[in-house]
Amino acid sequence: MEEIPEKSVPIEDIGIVILEHHQINISHFLLDRLLLNNAAVVTCNASHHPTGLFMNLDGNTIQSERFQAQVNAAEPLKKQIWQQTVKAKIMNQANLLVKYNVPAETLKRYSENVKSGDADNNEAKAAAYYWKNLLPLAWMFYRKRDGAPPNNILNYGYAILRASIARALVGSGLLPTLGVFHRNRYNSYCLADDIMEPYRPFVDEVVRAMVDKTSHLENLTPELKVQLLKIPTIDVEIENESSPLFVAVQKTTASLAKFYSGETKKLAYPVLT
Repeated sequence: MEEIPEKSVPIEDIGIVILEHHQINISHFLLDRLLLNNAAVVTCNASHHPTGLFMNLDGNTIQSERFQAQVNAAEPLKKQIWQQTVKAKIMNQANLLVKYNVPAETLKRYSENVKSGDADNNEAKAAAYYWKNLLPLAWMFYRKRDGAPPNNILNYGYAILRASIARALVGSGLLPTLGVFHRNRYNSYCLADDIMEPYRPFVDEVVRAMVDKTSHLENLTPELKVQLLKIPTIDVEIENESSPLFVAVQKTTASLAKFYSGETKKLAYPVLT
Protein backbone atom coordinates (compact mmCIF):
# COMPACT_ATOMS: atom_id res chain seq x y z
CA MET A 1 0.00 0.00 0.00
CA GLU A 2 1.29 3.45 -0.92
CA GLU A 3 2.17 5.52 2.10
CA ILE A 4 0.49 8.90 2.39
CA PRO A 5 2.99 11.56 3.43
CA GLU A 6 2.31 13.62 6.52
CA LYS A 7 1.31 17.24 6.00
CA SER A 8 1.35 20.19 8.36
CA VAL A 9 -1.02 23.14 8.07
CA PRO A 10 -1.04 26.25 10.31
CA ILE A 11 -4.18 26.01 12.43
CA GLU A 12 -4.95 29.66 11.66
CA ASP A 13 -5.37 28.70 7.98
CA ILE A 14 -8.03 26.06 8.68
CA GLY A 15 -11.66 27.03 8.16
CA ILE A 16 -13.44 23.67 8.06
CA VAL A 17 -12.41 20.18 9.17
CA ILE A 18 -14.50 17.19 8.02
CA LEU A 19 -14.10 14.01 10.07
CA GLU A 20 -15.32 11.46 7.58
CA HIS A 21 -14.12 8.07 8.83
CA HIS A 22 -15.16 6.46 12.11
CA GLN A 23 -11.57 5.38 12.84
CA ILE A 24 -10.30 8.95 12.94
CA ASN A 25 -8.96 9.88 16.37
CA ILE A 26 -8.70 13.54 17.35
CA SER A 27 -7.43 14.84 20.68
CA HIS A 28 -9.44 17.16 22.86
CA PHE A 29 -6.52 19.60 22.76
CA LEU A 30 -6.65 19.78 18.94
CA LEU A 31 -10.45 20.09 18.95
CA ASP A 32 -10.18 22.93 21.45
CA ARG A 33 -7.52 24.71 19.38
CA LEU A 34 -9.62 24.39 16.22
CA LEU A 35 -12.63 25.93 17.92
CA LEU A 36 -10.52 28.69 19.46
CA ASN A 37 -9.44 29.59 15.93
CA ASN A 38 -13.09 29.62 14.81
CA ALA A 39 -12.80 26.53 12.63
CA ALA A 40 -15.94 24.51 11.95
CA VAL A 41 -15.61 20.78 12.68
CA VAL A 42 -18.02 18.52 10.77
CA THR A 43 -18.62 14.88 11.68
CA CYS A 44 -19.91 12.22 9.27
CA ASN A 45 -21.83 8.98 9.68
CA ALA A 46 -20.97 5.50 8.42
CA SER A 47 -22.22 6.49 4.95
CA HIS A 48 -19.78 9.40 4.92
CA HIS A 49 -22.58 11.96 4.99
CA PRO A 50 -22.23 15.00 7.31
CA THR A 51 -24.30 14.65 10.48
CA GLY A 52 -22.85 17.04 13.06
CA LEU A 53 -21.17 20.42 13.44
CA PHE A 54 -19.00 21.80 16.25
CA MET A 55 -18.68 25.59 16.56
CA ASN A 56 -16.92 28.08 18.80
CA LEU A 57 -19.24 29.67 21.39
CA ASP A 58 -17.17 32.84 21.74
CA GLY A 59 -16.28 34.12 18.28
CA ASN A 60 -16.57 37.91 18.57
CA THR A 61 -15.45 40.56 21.06
CA ILE A 62 -18.87 42.29 21.17
CA GLN A 63 -20.84 39.08 20.95
CA SER A 64 -23.19 39.88 23.87
CA GLU A 65 -24.20 43.20 22.30
CA ARG A 66 -24.91 41.57 18.96
CA PHE A 67 -26.80 38.70 20.57
CA GLN A 68 -29.04 41.27 22.24
CA ALA A 69 -29.74 43.10 18.97
CA GLN A 70 -30.53 39.80 17.27
CA VAL A 71 -32.83 38.60 20.06
CA ASN A 72 -34.67 41.94 20.17
CA ALA A 73 -35.13 42.20 16.40
CA ALA A 74 -38.72 43.16 15.54
CA GLU A 75 -40.78 41.02 13.20
CA PRO A 76 -40.84 43.66 10.39
CA LEU A 77 -37.03 43.75 10.41
CA LYS A 78 -36.81 39.96 10.14
CA LYS A 79 -39.30 40.02 7.28
CA GLN A 80 -37.06 42.51 5.46
CA ILE A 81 -34.08 40.21 5.95
CA TRP A 82 -36.02 37.28 4.52
CA GLN A 83 -37.31 39.37 1.60
CA GLN A 84 -33.79 40.36 0.57
CA THR A 85 -32.54 36.82 1.09
CA VAL A 86 -35.22 35.24 -1.10
CA LYS A 87 -34.84 37.88 -3.83
CA ALA A 88 -31.07 37.22 -3.97
CA LYS A 89 -31.57 33.45 -4.02
CA ILE A 90 -34.10 33.45 -6.86
CA MET A 91 -32.02 35.86 -8.93
CA ASN A 92 -28.96 33.63 -8.56
CA GLN A 93 -31.07 30.64 -9.59
CA ALA A 94 -32.19 32.59 -12.66
CA ASN A 95 -28.61 33.53 -13.53
CA LEU A 96 -27.53 29.89 -13.32
CA LEU A 97 -30.32 28.74 -15.64
CA VAL A 98 -29.33 31.44 -18.15
CA LYS A 99 -25.83 29.92 -18.22
CA TYR A 100 -27.40 26.74 -19.56
CA ASN A 101 -29.63 28.55 -22.05
CA VAL A 102 -32.77 27.87 -20.03
CA PRO A 103 -35.42 30.64 -20.15
CA ALA A 104 -35.34 32.36 -16.77
CA GLU A 105 -37.77 35.26 -17.13
CA THR A 106 -40.21 33.45 -14.84
CA LEU A 107 -37.65 33.35 -12.04
CA LYS A 108 -36.60 36.97 -12.56
CA ARG A 109 -40.25 37.97 -12.28
CA TYR A 110 -40.61 35.98 -9.06
CA SER A 111 -37.51 37.68 -7.66
CA GLU A 112 -38.75 41.17 -8.51
CA ASN A 113 -42.12 40.49 -6.88
CA VAL A 114 -40.92 39.08 -3.54
CA LYS A 115 -42.77 40.94 -0.79
CA SER A 116 -41.81 41.48 2.83
CA GLY A 117 -41.42 38.07 4.47
CA ASP A 118 -42.05 36.46 1.05
CA ALA A 119 -45.78 36.58 1.81
CA ASP A 120 -46.65 35.05 -1.57
CA ASN A 121 -44.17 32.17 -1.13
CA ASN A 122 -42.29 33.04 -4.33
CA GLU A 123 -39.33 31.00 -3.08
CA ALA A 124 -41.32 27.76 -3.39
CA LYS A 125 -42.79 28.76 -6.77
CA ALA A 126 -39.31 29.55 -8.08
CA ALA A 127 -37.92 26.28 -6.71
CA ALA A 128 -40.48 24.21 -8.64
CA TYR A 129 -39.43 25.82 -11.93
CA TYR A 130 -35.72 25.85 -11.08
CA TRP A 131 -35.35 22.17 -10.17
CA LYS A 132 -37.43 21.12 -13.14
CA ASN A 133 -35.00 22.86 -15.48
CA LEU A 134 -31.58 22.81 -13.84
CA LEU A 135 -30.48 19.33 -14.88
CA PRO A 136 -30.85 17.65 -18.29
CA LEU A 137 -34.34 16.19 -18.77
CA ALA A 138 -32.91 12.67 -19.04
CA TRP A 139 -32.13 12.74 -15.33
CA MET A 140 -35.83 13.20 -14.45
CA PHE A 141 -34.51 14.90 -11.34
CA TYR A 142 -36.59 15.58 -8.24
CA ARG A 143 -34.99 17.53 -5.41
CA LYS A 144 -35.37 15.58 -2.18
CA ARG A 145 -32.84 15.19 0.60
CA ASP A 146 -32.96 11.37 0.55
CA GLY A 147 -33.81 11.16 -3.15
CA ALA A 148 -31.90 9.70 -6.09
CA PRO A 149 -28.51 11.05 -7.22
CA PRO A 150 -27.32 13.73 -7.50
CA ASN A 151 -29.29 14.59 -4.34
CA ASN A 152 -26.47 12.94 -2.36
CA ILE A 153 -23.91 15.20 -4.02
CA LEU A 154 -26.01 18.30 -3.40
CA ASN A 155 -26.46 17.35 0.27
CA TYR A 156 -22.69 17.05 0.77
CA GLY A 157 -22.06 20.38 -0.95
CA TYR A 158 -24.75 22.11 1.09
CA ALA A 159 -23.28 20.69 4.32
CA ILE A 160 -19.93 22.29 3.48
CA LEU A 161 -21.67 25.56 2.64
CA ARG A 162 -23.70 25.42 5.87
CA ALA A 163 -20.56 24.96 7.95
CA SER A 164 -18.95 27.94 6.21
CA ILE A 165 -21.99 30.13 6.91
CA ALA A 166 -22.27 29.01 10.55
CA ARG A 167 -18.58 29.73 11.09
CA ALA A 168 -18.95 33.23 9.62
CA LEU A 169 -22.05 33.95 11.74
CA VAL A 170 -20.16 33.10 14.92
CA GLY A 171 -17.26 35.25 13.73
CA SER A 172 -19.70 38.15 13.29
CA GLY A 173 -21.01 37.70 16.84
CA LEU A 174 -24.39 36.25 15.89
CA LEU A 175 -26.34 33.26 17.19
CA PRO A 176 -26.56 30.62 14.42
CA THR A 177 -29.49 29.02 16.28
CA LEU A 178 -31.84 32.02 16.17
CA GLY A 179 -33.24 32.00 12.64
CA VAL A 180 -35.30 34.44 10.64
CA PHE A 181 -37.43 32.01 8.62
CA HIS A 182 -36.14 28.57 9.65
CA ARG A 183 -37.40 27.89 13.19
CA ASN A 184 -37.21 24.12 13.74
CA ARG A 185 -36.90 23.56 17.49
CA TYR A 186 -34.44 20.71 16.84
CA ASN A 187 -32.20 22.73 14.49
CA SER A 188 -29.20 24.44 16.09
CA TYR A 189 -28.29 26.31 12.90
CA CYS A 190 -31.53 27.94 11.76
CA LEU A 191 -29.87 31.27 10.91
CA ALA A 192 -27.18 29.50 8.89
CA ASP A 193 -29.93 27.77 6.92
CA ASP A 194 -31.52 31.18 6.26
CA ILE A 195 -28.39 33.00 5.15
CA MET A 196 -27.03 30.19 2.99
CA GLU A 197 -30.04 30.32 0.63
CA PRO A 198 -28.56 32.78 -1.94
CA TYR A 199 -25.33 30.75 -1.89
CA ARG A 200 -26.98 27.43 -2.77
CA PRO A 201 -26.90 28.09 -6.55
CA PHE A 202 -23.09 28.20 -6.37
CA VAL A 203 -23.15 24.62 -5.06
CA ASP A 204 -25.74 23.72 -7.71
CA GLU A 205 -23.39 25.03 -10.40
CA VAL A 206 -20.58 22.77 -9.18
CA VAL A 207 -22.92 19.76 -9.12
CA ARG A 208 -24.33 20.56 -12.58
CA ALA A 209 -20.75 20.52 -13.92
CA MET A 210 -20.30 17.05 -12.41
CA VAL A 211 -23.52 15.86 -14.02
CA ASP A 212 -22.28 17.04 -17.40
CA LYS A 213 -19.15 14.92 -17.02
CA THR A 214 -20.60 11.64 -15.72
CA SER A 215 -23.83 9.85 -14.91
CA HIS A 216 -22.13 7.75 -12.21
CA LEU A 217 -22.92 9.78 -9.12
CA GLU A 218 -24.37 7.07 -6.90
CA ASN A 219 -21.30 7.14 -4.66
CA LEU A 220 -19.43 10.08 -3.21
CA THR A 221 -16.00 9.15 -4.48
CA PRO A 222 -12.85 10.84 -3.15
CA GLU A 223 -12.56 12.68 -6.48
CA LEU A 224 -16.07 14.12 -6.14
CA LYS A 225 -15.45 15.11 -2.53
CA VAL A 226 -12.28 16.97 -3.50
CA GLN A 227 -14.31 19.04 -5.96
CA LEU A 228 -16.99 19.76 -3.35
CA LEU A 229 -14.43 20.68 -0.70
CA LYS A 230 -13.21 23.44 -3.01
CA ILE A 231 -16.58 25.22 -2.80
CA PRO A 232 -15.43 27.67 -0.08
CA THR A 233 -12.58 28.80 -2.34
CA ILE A 234 -14.51 29.42 -5.58
CA ASP A 235 -14.61 33.05 -6.67
CA VAL A 236 -17.92 34.89 -6.41
CA GLU A 237 -18.92 38.48 -7.07
CA ILE A 238 -20.09 40.47 -4.07
CA GLU A 239 -20.38 44.25 -3.72
CA ASN A 240 -18.91 44.59 -7.22
CA GLU A 241 -15.75 42.73 -6.24
CA SER A 242 -14.49 39.20 -6.82
CA SER A 243 -13.85 37.28 -3.59
CA PRO A 244 -13.44 33.65 -2.54
CA LEU A 245 -16.77 32.34 -1.28
CA PHE A 246 -15.50 31.99 2.30
CA VAL A 247 -14.60 35.71 2.27
CA ALA A 248 -17.98 36.59 0.72
CA VAL A 249 -19.88 34.82 3.51
CA GLN A 250 -17.97 36.90 6.06
CA LYS A 251 -19.10 40.06 4.25
CA THR A 252 -22.67 38.75 4.26
CA THR A 253 -22.73 37.94 7.97
CA ALA A 254 -21.04 41.24 8.85
CA SER A 255 -23.77 43.08 6.93
CA LEU A 256 -26.39 41.01 8.76
CA ALA A 257 -24.96 42.06 12.13
CA LYS A 258 -25.16 45.69 11.01
CA PHE A 259 -28.72 45.11 9.79
CA TYR A 260 -29.74 43.90 13.24
CA SER A 261 -28.09 46.93 14.90
CA GLY A 262 -29.72 49.41 12.51
CA GLU A 263 -26.45 50.45 10.83
CA THR A 264 -27.59 49.33 7.37
CA LYS A 265 -30.75 48.40 5.49
CA LYS A 266 -29.08 46.28 2.83
CA LEU A 267 -27.61 42.79 3.10
CA ALA A 268 -24.48 41.98 1.12
CA TYR A 269 -25.17 38.88 -0.97
CA PRO A 270 -23.16 37.49 -3.90
CA VAL A 271 -24.36 37.64 -7.50
CA LEU A 272 -23.91 34.55 -9.64
CA THR A 273 -22.38 35.64 -12.95
